[in-house]
Amino acid sequence: MEYADDVDRRELLLHSAYDSGTVRDMERPLLDKGVPLMRMAAQAAAHIAAGMLDDEDLALEDTSIVLLAGAGDNGGDGLFAAAALAQEGAKVTAIAVGKSLHEAGFAAFVRAGGKVLVLDPAAEIPGCSSGFSAGEAGERLQTAVSVAQQSHLIIDAMTGIGIEDALRGIPAALASALGLDGEVPDEPALPNRESSGDFPLVLAVDTPSGIGVNDGSLPGPYIPATVTATFGAMKPCAVLPPATFSCGRIELVDFGFDIDEREPAVEVVNNTFAADSIRLPRFEDGKYSRGVVGLVTGSQSYPGAAVLTSRAAARANTGMVRYLGPERAQNMVLAALPEAVIGKGHVQSWVVGSGVPDADADGAGTDMQRETIAALLKHYDASVEDDAGNAYDMPPIVVDAGALDLLPERVPGQVVITPHAGEMAKLLNRLEARQDAAEHAEPREPYTVDDVQIHLLACALRAHELTGATVLLKGAVTIVVDEDHVYVSGSAPAWLAAAGAGDVLAGLTGALLAQQDALITTAETVASAAYLHGMAAAIASESEQQGWQEPELVGQEHHQRFMTLGHPIVAGDVIRAIPEAIADVIA
Repeated sequence: MEYADDVDRRELLLHSAYDSGTVRDMERPLLDKGVPLMRMAAQAAAHIAAGMLDDEDLALEDTSIVLLAGAGDNGGDGLFAAAALAQEGAKVTAIAVGKSLHEAGFAAFVRAGGKVLVLDPAAEIPGCSSGFSAGEAGERLQTAVSVAQQSHLIIDAMTGIGIEDALRGIPAALASALGLDGEVPDEPALPNRESSGDFPLVLAVDTPSGIGVNDGSLPGPYIPATVTATFGAMKPCAVLPPATFSCGRIELVDFGFDIDEREPAVEVVNNTFAADSIRLPRFEDGKYSRGVVGLVTGSQSYPGAAVLTSRAAARANTGMVRYLGPERAQNMVLAALPEAVIGKGHVQSWVVGSGVPDADADGAGTDMQRETIAALLKHYDASVEDDAGNAYDMPPIVVDAGALDLLPERVPGQVVITPHAGEMAKLLNRLEARQDAAEHAEPREPYTVDDVQIHLLACALRAHELTGATVLLKGAVTIVVDEDHVYVSGSAPAWLAAAGAGDVLAGLTGALLAQQDALITTAETVASAAYLHGMAAAIASESEQQGWQEPELVGQEHHQRFMTLGHPIVAGDVIRAIPEAIADVIA
């Protein structure tokens, strides 16, 4: 397989994901020309499988491999790959999960000496028994699970990119026994998504079976992969959390799709993307022209958030930080950042809510910060017809933490909300209850944190739909959505999960928004802030582990897989690394 030495194409391939319909459209011209995409996919999958076993110092003739084969083209890819491995001496058993198998792939597999175990009594697979009793079907399923669990490698080719919703029937039963059921993998975050090395290893063909291909959800039983071999282009599940965490290491096979004119469903932020958000200083600059950030953060109970947001904003290429808050927080800000200016004045962006108590906290009703934020946010209320135009003229504002429950009913897109999963559940419950009351509808089932964590994109899109705000949903891979785009940033190491990290992100985001011009959107700026935040954490922790690891292109030289895990950090370490992260991005 040949690859053009085209840096731009490579960057586009590795940082864009396309929904299944778009992938089908890109496949069609090649199939019409007779390009053997299935054979190419199978050849690559067999090569990757052999490499996985070789990494474990296993020769193919000494290995036991199980193929979970569906009835469609994905199963055909797996059958041709399994046939190639069987020809090289591997002991391969194909477990047919449906009523049929890809005809040509099955024939090649049988010729190579592979064994077949049929699970569906209604199957019509040449040379294989069917019509067996329900009791025997149960025994066969138990045998299939046992054989798979005792193998060295499982090749998961049960379902392709056309499947929506949760697995059902035999595939669901297999996935429940061999994998997880609607829960995020709970394992150490290792560099390059290296696995624990336990057998069986799992190679997913195109996508792991059971995950939400287009929305990155985990709707039911699924099989987490050690490696995912994805074909032609990345699908959204390869980059969107939580599904991306079930993909393991991603290896992309370039089929030569015409991607230049295609709109990706999801874009992954990288250095080139983030560099556009950095305003380089000009000869004629003064402190005001470089951006002034206004902060209404911290409180009597949590004054540290004021320090973290102000220090982060100051380190992120701005000319001035203005701080509004209680005297204790003011004193702490000035001690940590004597350059800060206390009091009101002109700003190019606002950051509000970090370290401010929400409505459920004791004393929230008399908190001066909540009063100030509520008064400020009234100017962003786009639901009041007379004031809607003024709302769109207001500077960008980051609404974080305790200010989320002060958000007006409808806001313009320069309002940025930054919840984590728990805050998102509370926000959506409040917004949905308000809508149900307005429409006199029956109350809906409340969102739980688990609901959000397994349907992250859907929740971010719903929050945008209900508010109009640009949404930054924080996590190991952060999602940013606006009216037209979905961006993800996975630059952060797992060490970033520490107290105060969200305050640092809020200050950094406000700083970049203060530099914003008409050439970059709010969502692009916010996604870049998340990326720089993660980069700063990686620098501070000296870690090469990331929430999302760039795929490898099959057929090109592999990256060195031994990478540095790093060490623990605190939020202040991240702040100190922000300038270096900016320097790396603009270099």
